[in-house]
Amino acid sequence: MLRITFFFFCITIISCHTSKIPHANTDKVVLEKIYSRAGSNAENIKNVIQNVPKNQKPGALFLLNHMPEKDITTLTSEFISDQLNWAYVARDEFSWCRTLPDSVFYNEVLPYCSLDENRDNWRLQFYKTFKPLVRDCRNLYQAIDSVNLNIQKVLGVDYNVKRSKVNNSPLQAISEKMATCTGLSFLLVNAFRSVGIPARIAGTPMWTNMRGNHSWVEVWINGEWYFTEYYPDGLNKSWFVADAGRADIQNPKHWIYAASYKPSQTYYPLVWDLASTEIHAENVTERYIRLYEKQMEKEKLMEDELWAEIVLYTSSTSNVRISRKITIKSKDKEVDFGYSPSATDDLNKYLKVRLKKSTPYTLEYTDEQGKVLSTEKTTGIQASEPIVLYVGK
Repeated sequence: MLRITFFFFCITIISCHTSKIPHANTDKVVLEKIYSRAGSNAENIKNVIQNVPKNQKPGALFLLNHMPEKDITTLTSEFISDQLNWAYVARDEFSWCRTLPDSVFYNEVLPYCSLDENRDNWRLQFYKTFKPLVRDCRNLYQAIDSVNLNIQKVLGVDYNVKRSKVNNSPLQAISEKMATCTGLSFLLVNAFRSVGIPARIAGTPMWTNMRGNHSWVEVWINGEWYFTEYYPDGLNKSWFVADAGRADIQNPKHWIYAASYKPSQTYYPLVWDLASTEIHAENVTERYIRLYEKQMEKEKLMEDELWAEIVLYTSSTSNVRISRKITIKSKDKEVDFGYSPSATDDLNKYLKVRLKKSTPYTLEYTDEQGKVLSTEKTTGIQASEPIVLYVGK
């Protein structure tokens, strides 16, 4: 009995010992590849590897091994080390981050970028900014809400097409106090990651209704991805659900993509740089279609109904949208009401209401002086162009 025990004990020692050797060899091969890719920047990369704490080395290897070409050849050791250090501070500090699978932490918390934005060293600043919001949170849901519901107030950045770049980096957006949906999504992803919440940017290069592109954010909770936005309606709730649900799975132009730091199924199409194939991505179109279908089951249209989209402009010669309460009446009876999107809302957002097909309606709203204006509109047999209203001539 003693011999058998000793035999298995020896086998265990030998097995454990030999299992480490391939890992060491793998690290060596990976490092040689990394240094070769770094070219003249290899010294900076070597400084990272030589000085990284032992617990951070797997994350450092992941980050460096999948680093985009423009980064591996230019980023300083200080930048990379700062990003590693404060990501691991969040990993140690926040309970929801400590329990993440390594694969999720590496790909959705550790990365310093979302797409091709300028490489700001944002992590320490964001950690200090958002840590107070999540300090008392007991779980991932509470942490997500605490960041999501307060980010606009904390950063003071709003949607504005006058920003300097479509892909404004986080610190650029904070400096300008404005960004598009893409820049706002960068801010939200980094805010989440700074406090250990796994997040990534998602979007489409073109809706199937041909009204342009859009970007938003996904967060990982217990093995599932949920979407949200800088201006949140709640997890998996937004004005664009119906548009996403009508995506064309046969046409990559209309797919919905989720960015990935490591190589994945495809690449993320950048509408400002259509030639770029550097950003990895997953095709998540079918998930959004299924989500839309499930939501529509709860509010299924009757055969004689359609969804009408409404937008209100300051005048017929202006493209400035204005938010007003719009009341929809049929034969002097109110059937619905809502608020039109404002100038700071995404350009793809409309007031959506359920109406009868081929039916005349009166739409009432107020001008700048509070005077009630009304417009007569008749719906078609299917949803087509938005209903456009004007406050002035």
